[in-house]
Amino acid sequence: MSKIGIIICDRNRTCTGGKCFMAIQERSGAFKKYPKDEPLEVVGFITCGGCPGERLEFAPAELKKYGAEEIVLASGFLAGYPPCPYLEDFIQYIENYVGLPVVVGSHPMPTNYINAHRAAGDWDRCGVQKYLGPLTDDPEASDRHDSTQPGFLK
Repeated sequence: MSKIGIIICDRNRTCTGGKCFMAIQERSGAFKKYPKDEPLEVVGFITCGGCPGERLEFAPAELKKYGAEEIVLASGFLAGYPPCPYLEDFIQYIENYVGLPVVVGSHPMPTNYINAHRAAGDWDRCGVQKYLGPLTDDPEASDRHDSTQPGFLK
């Protein structure tokens, strides 16, 4: 069994985690690397605390204490406008100080987000393209995660 901790951007502090948990269930987005027949446990789900990451000093270490073997910085870090300007700092701190690997992005990027960010050009400007591969490479999964699609809740 693999154990992960998920940290979400504070701009999404009221997020229920629905798209992340949907991706965990179907093993899409960042979670497609985990076999569907093996359990994947989420040991915690917390916000970064707001810019510049006020909870970063304790949240990843606490998730590690609860058994997290990897920290997932949720897709909201990339989906906000602009993408999180502290992303590289978070990765460096968690990997070098807390000692856990970091995955950037959780669920597949919804199609409407992909279209909006491509039109805005902010993913290119902010240098986050390197994280988008597993989040944008499956158009069907992106459609399933797009709450503007007519069949989203079905």
